[in-house]
Amino acid sequence: MTQHLAFLPVLLPMLAGVILLTSPFGKNITSRRVTSVVLSTITFLVSLALLLKVQADGTQVYAIGEWSAPFGIVLVADPLSTLLVSLTALLGLVCVLYASAGDDEKGSFFHPLVHFLILGVNGAFLTGDIFNLFVFFEVLLIASYALLMHGGDKRNTRAALHYVILNLVGSAIFLIALGVLYGVLGTLNMADMAQKVALLQGDDVYLAKIGGLLLLVVFALKGALLPLHLWLPNTYATAMPVVAALFAIMTKVGVYSMMRVYTLIFGDEAGELSHIAQTWMWWFAMATIAMGGVGVLASKDLRKLTANLVIVSVGTLVALVAVQTIEATSAAIYYLVHSTLVTAALFLLADLIGRQRGDVADRITAGPAVAQPRLLGVCFLVAAIAVIGMPPLSGFIGKVWLLKATLDAEYTFVFWPLYLLVSLAILLSVAKAGSTVFWHHQDSLIESNATDSVEQSRVHPAQLAALIILISGAPLMTIFAGPLSEYAIGAASQLHDFNNNIKIILSGGH
Repeated sequence: MTQHLAFLPVLLPMLAGVILLTSPFGKNITSRRVTSVVLSTITFLVSLALLLKVQADGTQVYAIGEWSAPFGIVLVADPLSTLLVSLTALLGLVCVLYASAGDDEKGSFFHPLVHFLILGVNGAFLTGDIFNLFVFFEVLLIASYALLMHGGDKRNTRAALHYVILNLVGSAIFLIALGVLYGVLGTLNMADMAQKVALLQGDDVYLAKIGGLLLLVVFALKGALLPLHLWLPNTYATAMPVVAALFAIMTKVGVYSMMRVYTLIFGDEAGELSHIAQTWMWWFAMATIAMGGVGVLASKDLRKLTANLVIVSVGTLVALVAVQTIEATSAAIYYLVHSTLVTAALFLLADLIGRQRGDVADRITAGPAVAQPRLLGVCFLVAAIAVIGMPPLSGFIGKVWLLKATLDAEYTFVFWPLYLLVSLAILLSVAKAGSTVFWHHQDSLIESNATDSVEQSRVHPAQLAALIILISGAPLMTIFAGPLSEYAIGAASQLHDFNNNIKIILSGGH
């Protein structure tokens, strides 16, 4: 069984989706919820088991059909990919649990779609073949298209249409890039590509550069990097909050792909093509951070505010990827986990707050008092401290670490002032949002409307459990900052160990 462990985070979500679509368990809403939560829990536990095995025994390479690399399809479970697979499985479990309070009844096939989305994301993190990265991208995108429409209205449909069109264009560019790279390298296995790219000569160098930069366009679109970020705020703000919380991991797939491709294939050992995207990533990352900061200041509701926080986090992560050092990559790994958990928590909080404020919903304006101000207020305070980057929570550790990692970088003189200025904008915006929602009340709104227009919906136990799991990530990442930082440094060191990566993947992990 252990020899197939690397494949199970891909296989189990696929089986879960099929079971929920075809078996009697998917007919009754209660049995569907229980089955989905159980299968999500199993996927999460298997992901943790894989992480522990990788930590104990090193990188695991799984050759599908026993066709070894570079001829066959391989899954590569190393410290970085298994950490992100575990994070994805946890987020999937939390969102399934949260939706079981009633959100899953607003449309068809919510639970199977969540599992198929997790299948695509886990596959993208684990694949060692760039063509199968494209395949898993398509799997997660097809599931995301349907989830965006779950319980939607006209605004939701319009935003989903923009999302679909842009990603279809991105998929076409991805295929063109793969065709160009395969034409000059004769392989799409990442380790084999990394070996061959340094040997290119003449016009093949320019063709490979075109292919490599086209991939940057694709990953920038998937990750919402400026100027290809315009789809994200409206898409995330109009989707159901539980879906937006699940999507918090999807932008990280684009960032992870940049880490892999521009560290392994076009990294230090790529000859004339070394760091072909580094300068582009730097400036686009800083522009994304600036635009995200403007979006945060201009946000009129909590969901739009959180969507713009996602954009800021993407820009920050891409800036760290552009530095191309072990310290910067390890800071990016820690910050990636932190930002995913806290933004997912904020999406769920925005939903719970909106349910208790009637027609005002989650808009940042005076309105009816929240029905459970202490519970939601404390949760919002913890999430706010974490996302702002104030001590003593994980956001502060991540901020200090990333500033230290970029201290000697080429564009520090621009990055530091910009990042600190945007951090100030986030502080002001989040503080204003919290004080307005929890302290500024207009009871006349209740009197002027029908009583039932203000839905004092108390938090369901399943919703509370899901929210607490995400919120507890910030203090836990602080308490266990030592082991987590050691793990992040180890994962980053392995990612940057070119010769060892090539040897492990092409030898099948032996």
